[in-house]
Amino acid sequence: MTDAAFEIGGEEIPVLSTGEQAYERIKHDIVFGVLQPGQRLPLDRLKSVYGVGISTLREILNRLAPEGLVVAEGQRGFQVAPCSATDLRELADLRLLIESHALAQSFEAGDVEWEGRVVAAHHKLARMEQRLLAGDESGTQAWKRYDFEFHQALVSACGSKALLDLHAGIYDRYLRYQMVFFIFWGPTSTEDHKALLDCAMRRDAAGAQKLLHGHIHGCIDVALERGLVG
Repeated sequence: MTDAAFEIGGEEIPVLSTGEQAYERIKHDIVFGVLQPGQRLPLDRLKSVYGVGISTLREILNRLAPEGLVVAEGQRGFQVAPCSATDLRELADLRLLIESHALAQSFEAGDVEWEGRVVAAHHKLARMEQRLLAGDESGTQAWKRYDFEFHQALVSACGSKALLDLHAGIYDRYLRYQMVFFIFWGPTSTEDHKALLDCAMRRDAAGAQKLLHGHIHGCIDVALERGLVG
């Protein structure tokens, strides 16, 4: 949904409508834990925060409900979707299923441009992970953005927009757990990302899928062992 577009360097850049901007802001605030799991979402209060009317807010929250980020409670209104260990495990399994399939297709079809995207995305992620390992948590949001960009780059040559959109939607829900509970499991995560990069350059899809399984479930195990998710 856009109102207009402008050009930068010959590329058309869409201008988001006010409602679309509010949708992106609310979604961001849920994913990054500004709006906490289980928090009620009174429309009168949201109206002043996000600068849109009640009817637009209803549309936005009803749009976020099937995305798994908001619960619509009929006459009782809306609340941020709660978090649970069961939901996290289900999201992990879904992400693994979708990302593993997309990895195989992407590794087979990827060209030198794809390789460049993967290398560049890993470089940014590795730099941010080094900051986290050094105890600097000021760039947590940037770390997770770079994490998504790396995993998205790995699957970006799969040739299916529907598959990429599905992956992005599941990743948003998975990301919410990592942001709300700050799940970073240190050098193991960093080593996994470097190994995934190496697999991509070798076109070793089977190796990457095996690594991805351990990477995702290792993160879940850390969260549950620390009691971060009930």
